[in-house]
Amino acid sequence: MKRRPSDTEQVEDALDDLANALQRLITAAQVRAFLEDLCTPAELEAMSDRWKVVPLVAEGVPYREIHDRTLVSVTTIGRVARTFERGAGGYAAALKRRGAR
Repeated sequence: MKRRPSDTEQVEDALDDLANALQRLITAAQVRAFLEDLCTPAELEAMSDRWKVVPLVAEGVPYREIHDRTLVSVTTIGRVARTFERGAGGYAAALKRRGAR
């Protein structure tokens, strides 16, 4: 079993470092290459599935319709919706930036 640092500050610092690494990448191709190196195929699929449903959740599309359009599980859609409503605001910020292209 993987041992995790017990110090919350260490975990926060590592997450900040990861966020800064992503921020320093310039092109979508660089970000994609970084993600492919960092994540397993299953992790990439899970993240892609979540991101795929974010705009539909934001539009208020019913879960069952989102599932029918994307084939993402209703459970995952529900988790994305909860995070969209009560999370850190990352989904909304990314959607806003996506629209500003």
